[in-house]
Amino acid sequence: MAGARGAAGALALLILGACARANSSPGRRSAATGGEASETDAGPAVGLPKMSDRLPGAALHPQELLERFEARLEEMGRAYRPRTRHLRPEGRAKYTNRLFLSSSPYLLQHAHNPVDWYPWGDEAFETARRIGRPVLLSVGYSTCHWCHVMEEESFEDEEIARFMNENYVAIKVDREERPDVDAIYMSAVQALTGGGGWPMTVWLTPDRKPFYGGTYFPARDGDRGARLGFLTLLGRLRAIYDEQPDRVAQSAAGLAEAIRQRLAPPPGGGSLPGADVLRAAAELYRARYDAAHGGLQGAPKFPSSLPIRFLLRHQRRTGDRKSLEMAAMSLEKMAAGGMYDQVGGGFHRYSTDSRWLVPHFEKMLYDNALLAVAYLEGYQATGREGFARVAREILRYVERDMTSPEGAFYSATDADSLVPCGHREEGYFFTWTPAEIEKALGKENARIVSSCYGVTAQGNFEGRNILHVPRPLPELARELKLDPRRLGAILDEARESLYRVRAERPVPLRDEKILAAWNGLMISGNARAALVLGEERHARVAARAADFVLRNLQSDGRLLRSYKDGGARHNAYLDDYAFLTAGLLDLFEATGERRWLEEAIALDAVLESQYEDRTGGGFFMTSGDHEALLAREKPAYDGAEPSGNSVALMNLLRLHEFTTNDRYRRRAERAFKAFEPVLERSPSALSEMLLAVDFQLDTPKEIIIVTPPGPDGAEPLLAELRRAFVPNRILVVVSEGEQLAALSRIVPLVGGKLAREGKATAYVCERRVCELPTIDPGIFAKQIRKVRPSSAQD
Repeated sequence: MAGARGAAGALALLILGACARANSSPGRRSAATGGEASETDAGPAVGLPKMSDRLPGAALHPQELLERFEARLEEMGRAYRPRTRHLRPEGRAKYTNRLFLSSSPYLLQHAHNPVDWYPWGDEAFETARRIGRPVLLSVGYSTCHWCHVMEEESFEDEEIARFMNENYVAIKVDREERPDVDAIYMSAVQALTGGGGWPMTVWLTPDRKPFYGGTYFPARDGDRGARLGFLTLLGRLRAIYDEQPDRVAQSAAGLAEAIRQRLAPPPGGGSLPGADVLRAAAELYRARYDAAHGGLQGAPKFPSSLPIRFLLRHQRRTGDRKSLEMAAMSLEKMAAGGMYDQVGGGFHRYSTDSRWLVPHFEKMLYDNALLAVAYLEGYQATGREGFARVAREILRYVERDMTSPEGAFYSATDADSLVPCGHREEGYFFTWTPAEIEKALGKENARIVSSCYGVTAQGNFEGRNILHVPRPLPELARELKLDPRRLGAILDEARESLYRVRAERPVPLRDEKILAAWNGLMISGNARAALVLGEERHARVAARAADFVLRNLQSDGRLLRSYKDGGARHNAYLDDYAFLTAGLLDLFEATGERRWLEEAIALDAVLESQYEDRTGGGFFMTSGDHEALLAREKPAYDGAEPSGNSVALMNLLRLHEFTTNDRYRRRAERAFKAFEPVLERSPSALSEMLLAVDFQLDTPKEIIIVTPPGPDGAEPLLAELRRAFVPNRILVVVSEGEQLAALSRIVPLVGGKLAREGKATAYVCERRVCELPTIDPGIFAKQIRKVRPSSAQD
């Protein structure tokens, strides 16, 4: 790693210093174009379709490509509006590049930049090799605010675009469709700078090796206080590439090695992680906890930074009240803050301050799926109805605003939206003035709502108000001299009215691609809500999404990553298999339908054959037959999204409990040993895997409920399970007769079990040894609430 930093550091000094071509003024066209003159200096385009002008400084697009552009435009239809400031008088785009042929919403945002963008692929790199140019790689996603900023400042700038087109082969990547590419080059940026983010900007050689990189760059020297702007960097790095190839090669070799080291965890140990890992993690979170606002100290604050679900499990098995307090307060403060959409439900991506007040306004499907589960578990662990309410509101938001007509879930919504004067601003859609609230609600209700949601004349965000709950509602009810139930009813009605008014504003862009992994997370959220809340409609939502993914994102028994515009594309990744498998297991537990368990087992079989490291344990991000990249990552970090390894490991433990097949246990233990060094050294790096460690160290309960034929027979028993926090368990609800007989071939533990006295009967087992069966909900409640305390011997 030090070698990578050293080589890159020497390159950085060259960028800052003087060299023969580096001192040319920004924006001046490079004098040395070598053999490119015939391509870049061609005369005016002749015979081009009306589709677009020639991109500044770029070679003519082949006629065949132009014809494909025209066909794509016809396919888009009359309603299509190019997202660019470069428009002809009749409204058509002045420029079009190859990204126009993509289905990715992010790539399509850049389809009419004057930059001659290529999608990731062999064509771009072969072109770079043939004409002797470096590659400029730009990675982002459709709802990324700073990606939009860099696009507006640099990629829509014709002078910068001309320089890029004359000196680079430019590639755009949607990180949500290609997380493998993102992970590789983000590792390079982190090795260079010690940090990372999006947009990510990386300079590559034609053999795909990075030699320099960063994140967002202001367009020109002095912009936003930057010493060097993007245009200057483009010029200086092209000069170094041409004039000092040995230094470029040295930097590229060092960074390529750094990537390989970063993306492969250290060799596994010979032992399984023990309870000391869980205790060390709990102590770390306790030391960094923000006692005033919940979450971890400092800003920005991401919901995933403090693993709520781990803390709830730690309290359950150790009796540590502080862990429960930290989890409950964090859930409470997040839901009261501006990071939570008080009008429409659902959470924004993160808070820019320590109080959860001012969010980064984009909304991600995965955040809301994960938080729905966290609030459901918080409800079970504390009994607080407010947590159940937040979970319901998250799921309602997703069903109302993020669900396709076919029942699958969209990916995200943007932070930016149009304001009345016509330009885009972050957060405008979600914020309010007192006058807007009064117009929507009337004077008296506006007074009440403004008091409850902290609305003031001066505002708390650029002169407008992010709604939040500064004080608990009972306290506000006393202050307003209202019955708390009456106040709750007023607020419920007001939120609906504000939602309707807000819907009339220009809405933020919605990324409507359907990702297998994120749909798996939201299937889990809905399936778990159906079980915990006893509301069957959530199971129907989950089943509809699961059916869509299995029908539309599979080909020849293999998952695909992304679906958009009627087609699925891109090989699936570890996350896609792991998250969808977990969702199907949750759906099986919620519905008892054998199909979902069978589908989960089939997905895991593909994971085992194509992704598993059978020698070292754990799973690679990509399949064995995937495109060869600079490194094959074995994910070992739980961030805003859990790593596929953490979720896959829990799936193996659950599948072992369901099927009693010892192969699942052996595979899980190999994976645990692979990641044991990381867990011992830095347990917070694998915060989601801590759930699997807790499951492994516990004695999971195998809960079988056998019902007589007929609907709702299990309800009295399930009502007790809903009120109990029993995370380390499997659940099977099955009817006597054919259903039980068929399921027993997959779940042997149900074999021979009966519904006694014609009533639903519960069997609570551990390690296939069962307590006395019972039809009494009270006895069942006592059986499931028994906890095996964590000890030093675990």
